[in-house]
Amino acid sequence: MPTLSNYTFDEITIGQTATYSKRIEERDVQLFAAVSGDVNPVHLDAAFAATTQFKSCIAHGMLSGAIISAAIAMELPGPGTIYLGQSLRFRLPVKLGDIISVNLEVTEKKDKRGFVTLDCNVLNQDDELVVTGTAEVMAPREKLVIERPSLPSVRIGD
Repeated sequence: MPTLSNYTFDEITIGQTATYSKRIEERDVQLFAAVSGDVNPVHLDAAFAATTQFKSCIAHGMLSGAIISAAIAMELPGPGTIYLGQSLRFRLPVKLGDIISVNLEVTEKKDKRGFVTLDCNVLNQDDELVVTGTAEVMAPREKLVIERPSLPSVRIGD
């Protein structure tokens, strides 16, 4: 069985990096719309989206934010991390079929509370910067090596 492990606060170093990638599929956008309630037609209606400046459906900006959260939870610091805050700037749209890569870099550690600040840059498959931001997290104090959970099974529709 595949496992996940984390980096404890003491193991993390300034300048440490990690990358996490995901292809954005129509199903991801539909699931995000269902969970968030954001049914803006620019995300869900190809005919409507074709009339916009984007010419096709685009992913919700906060879906990219959620992928950053996944990068933090799965890669750096990893399981057991507590998310405290995020700032984001959406630079370019993420379209269906895009492969986005989240690049994380540790820029600050605050010893007293175990807080870590990460620069977050998201690039598409053409190496275009689509999202920038920073995240503040509470890094785990204890080392974890756990069995990698499976994604939940989800069905959309009636």
